[in-house]
Amino acid sequence: MGASSFIIVAIDGGAASGKSSTSRILAERFNLLHVDTGSFYRHITAELLQRNVSSSNPEGLKVALTGLKFTTKLEGRSARLLISGQSAGEEIRSQSVNDHVSHYAAIPAVRETLLGYQRGQVEVAKAHGFRGLVMEGRDIGSVIFPQADFRFFLHADPLERAKRRAAQGQQDSIAERDRLDSSRKTSPLTCPPGAIDIDSTFLTLEQVVEKLAALIAAKLP
Repeated sequence: MGASSFIIVAIDGGAASGKSSTSRILAERFNLLHVDTGSFYRHITAELLQRNVSSSNPEGLKVALTGLKFTTKLEGRSARLLISGQSAGEEIRSQSVNDHVSHYAAIPAVRETLLGYQRGQVEVAKAHGFRGLVMEGRDIGSVIFPQADFRFFLHADPLERAKRRAAQGQQDSIAERDRLDSSRKTSPLTCPPGAIDIDSTFLTLEQVVEKLAALIAAKLP
């Protein structure tokens, strides 16, 4: 890995496993573009719900997805998805989106629609002078960037993750989302072969960050 090498860090894990907080801190520490793919699926979910397109309506979904135009807006070090130039804002964290996002995310056409856009964040990062990108989600190390320089999988006890969501003032059906995300046929949530598996149940955020940062720093010039 040369001094000018562009690096890709993939972080996968279930809801409230610590992906987002860890990714944001690593982005700051190593000058990386932070990409939260979970927010992309939430944004699409909010858009489809607004259009009254059900996850059980394949023809309606096909038409709706074909018309979606994706662009990226940078907010600090984070990439934000815009659909037709608009952001769904805080709506993506609503209870309705929480309840439906795993259902939409399980649909192959939805995942295929986002695949190229997600991989295209590499060019966004390069164009804005970042040293690399850290992308978080559920299939980053297995599907989006299986050859990423660093692949991590974060997990924690479901009860602990539910507590974390509650502390954030949010309600989330952790166990149900795990079941849906892990059992879908397309790009299921799983620890990719060769990825570094980290149990964050009894670790502080700082401890998780330091574990990952040390592994990344050890391979950088």
